[in-house]
Amino acid sequence: MPNVDEDGQSAPDIDPTPDIDAPGVDEEEDPATRSWFLTPDERGNPASSIDRIPRDDGRGWVAGNRVRPLVHGATYFRRLYEELCALEKGDRVYFTDWRGDRDEKLLPEGPTIGEVLVDLAHTGVDVRGLLWRSHSDSLTFNAQQNQRLGTEINEAGGEVLLDQRVRRFGAHHQKLFVIRRQGEPEQDVAFVGGIDLCYTRRDDAEHHGDPQQAPIDPRYQGRAPWHDAALELRGPIVGDLLRTFIERWDDPTPLDRRTPYRMIVQRKAHMPRHPKKLPESFPDPEPSGRHAVQVLRTYSAKRPHFPFAPHGERSIARAYEKAFRRAKNLIYVEDQYLWSRVVAEGIADALRRSPELRVIAVVPRYPDQDTALTGPPNRLGQVDAIRTLKEAAPDRFAVYDLENAEGVPIYVHAKVCVVDDVWMTVGSDNFNRRSWTNDSELTCAVIDPERDPREPRDLSSDGSGARKLPRNLRLQLWGEHLGLPEDDESLLDPAKAFDLWARHAQALDDWHANGKPGERPKGQARVHTPEPVSRFDRLWATPLYRIIYDPDDRPRRIRSKVEF
Repeated sequence: MPNVDEDGQSAPDIDPTPDIDAPGVDEEEDPATRSWFLTPDERGNPASSIDRIPRDDGRGWVAGNRVRPLVHGATYFRRLYEELCALEKGDRVYFTDWRGDRDEKLLPEGPTIGEVLVDLAHTGVDVRGLLWRSHSDSLTFNAQQNQRLGTEINEAGGEVLLDQRVRRFGAHHQKLFVIRRQGEPEQDVAFVGGIDLCYTRRDDAEHHGDPQQAPIDPRYQGRAPWHDAALELRGPIVGDLLRTFIERWDDPTPLDRRTPYRMIVQRKAHMPRHPKKLPESFPDPEPSGRHAVQVLRTYSAKRPHFPFAPHGERSIARAYEKAFRRAKNLIYVEDQYLWSRVVAEGIADALRRSPELRVIAVVPRYPDQDTALTGPPNRLGQVDAIRTLKEAAPDRFAVYDLENAEGVPIYVHAKVCVVDDVWMTVGSDNFNRRSWTNDSELTCAVIDPERDPREPRDLSSDGSGARKLPRNLRLQLWGEHLGLPEDDESLLDPAKAFDLWARHAQALDDWHANGKPGERPKGQARVHTPEPVSRFDRLWATPLYRIIYDPDDRPRRIRSKVEF
């Protein structure tokens, strides 16, 4: 029987006990970690403090963690609220975000994220945050919202800064919370994923939308249904995630460009150009579970450079490259965009190489901004990516979008990938060049040493065997999207489930096309058919797409290649 989380929603069957040893698998010798994770050399960023931390045998990952997927914003906000409200004077909170709305409610009845963090700062909890400085709200961005949240926390004694240390047209897109308990390292926890501290994100499995809404395409009908995901992590990986925060915090480059306007704005918001020194860090938590985790990032090769990534870092893209090369039976992706030919080519190569491989992608039905000006460059990269994948294997690639029980499209904001039920990721990155080369991103790859006993027991090409955590996450997501119990045996085999997806989506499409006769078919999935971009629109949309919407920050010598 599946577990039930605090919101009454089904959750992956994760053993809450700190049992590091899985049946028949010694985690320290699990060959899957060495086969699937990046080595420090493969990360390609020796300046980072992550891989300089002493590890046995030069590993670029951390074993002994407890990982819990949190599907839906309401689930994540409730868990974040519970952990924050347990803090006392002397404890510490570190967070990064793309957008933060001070009045976004963590629970239906409140309180808001601003109220919780302000109260913590007042009571002596050390609250530090880095929010992207962003562009003006008038351009559908969030500079004013981030400034208001930061100002309130700073006036209460915390330190939340607006960070614009990015490449031109770039953004800080990492979403991270690290919570550390003074004298209780076993209670330390981190959250990583795609969920911002802002409007629209607090939705649940019913997908009726967050009552607090940010602007979005009107076809989402005002109160947009929203699908998202994050990870809750405990164990020594918390130390690696904190080091990711510290690297950015300690960057000596000024937080923003010194212009008269920016000087006035920063002074009004009580925000300095340089962060204050952080207190001495607590020791990393001891092992508390069985999961191996690798922290993956993207940083651009900007000038002045990041001291912790002087040539940038593209470990997210490189991790996907490695996983796709190993894929034999299944690549499952939930993504906000699925853009770019170079991103799609890595999956297309896998389809051509492995005749048994199936690829399923879930994306939003419409871009969040789909006007006459923003729509063509928003759709262009996805249209080309889908064409690339269909040409590689038209019978083994499928892409779907989702709708709720009332037929309103669900905006897919989740960034999830599962490969062969062995390797999984959840994070902030999207499948596009921007996320893999240009913006600051943060994602965690996870391998569970415990094998899943259900058939098929091994989807991989190397005998890695199906693992419990990624399989359970996949079944939870597929069960929701297809309207089936997550323990339905028809979901286990990707080859059979691939056809099941097609039948469910076609049934729902036919029901709509025939005027909705009788009972609505089960599930949320519909075949995704993006609106094409006309030849005329391509003339002006292509340069906008390449320069602004989906820039490529790879070294020039490899921009013509399918590599990162």
